[in-house]
Amino acid sequence: YRRTENLLTQKTLGHFHWSIHHEIQTRGTADIISTVEFNSTGELLATGDKGGRVVVFQREQESKNQPHRRGEYNVYSTFQSHEPEFDYLKSLEIEEKINKIRWLPQQNAAYFLLSTNDKTVKLWKISERDKRPEGYNLKDEDGRIRDPSTITSLRVPVLRPMDLMVEATPRRVFSNGHTYHINSISVNSDYETYMSTDDLRINLWHLEITNRSFNIVDIKPANMEELTEVITAAEFHPHQCNTFVYSSSKGSIRLCDMRAAALCDNHSKFFEEPEDPSNRSFFSEIISSISDVKFSHSGRYLMTRDYLTVKVWDLNMESKPLETYQVHDYLRSKLCSLYENDCIFDKFECVWNGSDSVIMTGSYNNFFRMFDRNTKRDVTLEASRENSKPRAILKPRKVCVGGKRRKDEISVDSLDFSKKILHTTWHPSENIIAVAATNNLYIFQDKVN
Repeated sequence: YRRTENLLTQKTLGHFHWSIHHEIQTRGTADIISTVEFNSTGELLATGDKGGRVVVFQREQESKNQPHRRGEYNVYSTFQSHEPEFDYLKSLEIEEKINKIRWLPQQNAAYFLLSTNDKTVKLWKISERDKRPEGYNLKDEDGRIRDPSTITSLRVPVLRPMDLMVEATPRRVFSNGHTYHINSISVNSDYETYMSTDDLRINLWHLEITNRSFNIVDIKPANMEELTEVITAAEFHPHQCNTFVYSSSKGSIRLCDMRAAALCDNHSKFFEEPEDPSNRSFFSEIISSISDVKFSHSGRYLMTRDYLTVKVWDLNMESKPLETYQVHDYLRSKLCSLYENDCIFDKFECVWNGSDSVIMTGSYNNFFRMFDRNTKRDVTLEASRENSKPRAILKPRKVCVGGKRRKDEISVDSLDFSKKILHTTWHPSENIIAVAATNNLYIFQDKVN
């Protein structure tokens, strides 16, 4: 368990007819996608990668000439968000890898997003410019200062049209708030504050103030030898600005209310499922660690992802989850080899669709799973270059567990654990999903008619 702890501290769907929209491929370790996120309207989609870059895709307007394109996503802006740093006091390299991206609701013509690496959160403004000023008095068109003696007449500056330029500018840099690695950020529903979470603490920031933050959760023990759990993810309630939730490596979820106390070390609600003694094994503690927690859009439910399952909790029932979905239960017999190759520490994310009726999460072999909460149907789909041709229907995949393997099934032993889908996102109102498979981004949509 010591090894686990160290790694944790460091490191309409009726028939499920989904077709690939298109895919974007990149190459190299720096290009491995580490986060993907739609904005609140779904018009923009942002990805962050291990090289510290953020790529923003914009949905094209639907054209009558090419109705089959149905508003594809094309590159809108690319910028370097974080650079590699070195902490001289701790002799520690700080990776440039983008851990999370969160969009702020659009207030004007510009877009704003928060991006974070292990230590520093940045607020970026993405704006368009299609006019440039000309006719300055004190400088020429190239920007050079003119000799005052040559200025004989007064000119009125004018704005001239120019090719559209998309600019990304850093507006705020929130640094020095965390001793440990930041694993999540979440924007509050008041749109004035956000929180950043590391392994042991949660900080509350005001979007206008960069030089101080308020610590709202601190689970660091006086003696680090007594450390038994770490915080793995945290998120604000979508409508109540005083409520947030955080999950732990022990498989528990704590709901906190900031009205009760300034330091929310005492939770308001505690969600945890008691372990079934018959399933107890050497790996029980590791696989019970929650890698992601998400409020439903309605704010009534919580979804959590641990290594083998996705659970849906009702905020009014702490004793047990409302629903439990097996993501890849066939891996239970493979836990030993998954521990050896460190895959057992992979942090899978989970997402809701816009109406909270379907949930999605990733698996290995570039598989991703969807569960319909109403019909209780589920499907396994694959995001791969071989099976995903533009506008082709995705065929459901099945994994064979022992016994005879059918022609269209894949054996557990032939699954590729180096191909994994950790990061996914769902359009807020339509059935469009983005799936990050290592250094490929796939965009799928449900098939109309």
